[in-house]
Amino acid sequence: MSHHFRTFALFALVAVLILGTGVLQSWDLALVILNMGLISAIMALGVNLQWGIAGLFNVGIMGFVAVGGMAVMLTSYAPVPEAWAAGGARALLALVIGAGTIIGAVVLWKKTGNRWLVAAAIVIGFIVYRLVRDPAVDAIEAVNPAGTGFLGGLGLPVVIGWMAGGLVAAGAAWIIGKTALGLRSDYLAIATLGISEILLAVMKNEEWLTRGVKNVTGLPRPVPDPLELQNDPGFVESAAGWGLDATAASTLYIKLGYTLYFTAALILLLVLAQLALNSPWGRMMRAIRDNETSSRAMGKDVTFRHLQVFVLGSAICGIAGAMMTTLDGQLIPTSYQPLRYTFLIWVMVIVGGSGNNLGAVLGGFLIWFLWVQVETVGPAFMTWITSWMADDSMLKAHLLDSVQHMRLLTMGVILLVVLRFSPRGLLPER
Repeated sequence: MSHHFRTFALFALVAVLILGTGVLQSWDLALVILNMGLISAIMALGVNLQWGIAGLFNVGIMGFVAVGGMAVMLTSYAPVPEAWAAGGARALLALVIGAGTIIGAVVLWKKTGNRWLVAAAIVIGFIVYRLVRDPAVDAIEAVNPAGTGFLGGLGLPVVIGWMAGGLVAAGAAWIIGKTALGLRSDYLAIATLGISEILLAVMKNEEWLTRGVKNVTGLPRPVPDPLELQNDPGFVESAAGWGLDATAASTLYIKLGYTLYFTAALILLLVLAQLALNSPWGRMMRAIRDNETSSRAMGKDVTFRHLQVFVLGSAICGIAGAMMTTLDGQLIPTSYQPLRYTFLIWVMVIVGGSGNNLGAVLGGFLIWFLWVQVETVGPAFMTWITSWMADDSMLKAHLLDSVQHMRLLTMGVILLVVLRFSPRGLLPER
């Protein structure tokens, strides 16, 4: 089977699976799978850029996805004037003082090398920072804490927020990369995982900025409001012509709108990733991945190139996180779990084909489809295979009680089967 035919056949299979979901289950579920599949494919594309092309083992994907979601909220949500009046300027001043303290400490260390002077500067800066920050934060969080209690955002268009998500994630990746990319691959994995948890902890606790565990709801969306569609006589008449009620038609219309936005974003990022892969830069990155020692001997700055690709891949993950938050219409910091936003993305890249951008996209669609469908089909499957057992059987009760683990079992089986029969993935790197 030729490489091109195999690629076409596997993507056709994914299309058939999603269309079959629409025909046999519901088109609403099919569009849910499609939209989150598009977002998952973008995340897998970012990880493939880091691991498949550059060999960087980043297990902090969750942190960059979460930062992207926070950025779109800070960009697109309307500002809260009362909170800004209560302490917005002082909170921003505190951030400036904190950043200035860190920069000043670094400059002092480079200029003098005196650890006591640096320590004194950090302590003084921290005290001033807290003296400015704490009253401002208390004043902001006291403004209608049940409804707002935070500064809000800038009120810009949502699509600009997606770009902001990529930029903020790239900035966070640059800071992390400057400190962690000199580590060996296993230590890099531990560092990125720990730092992603730190980023998530900041989101959960800085209520004046993100509302923390209270969540931010009602985020603006790039598609029409469902109530406006349902009250539009023209839309209602068109929906009736398709045999749909206004509520169902508005849901499908909105999800199709998201599909168009996400498809355009995926195609753009995929084209750019392919151009980068096939460029001299891409060949250089693969050479560094395969043999760092010989690349250094040829005069390549390996650390800088690793930082470069780490920032680019994290930016793509940040864009995906911003898109997902927009799709949900809310920012929920507690929903970011390593299982979903790190482990599952790695399974997508490995199953699809590490080093192949199309493979990463395929893995994003296929694994997400299975992840969703196992939750639906799993209970029925377990009931069927235990139907011959006696009702008082302890084994039957145990198996039925373990249905919630079917997702993890399925992902593990898929990963083992693919690694056994196609170790380089379904669409291996050429």
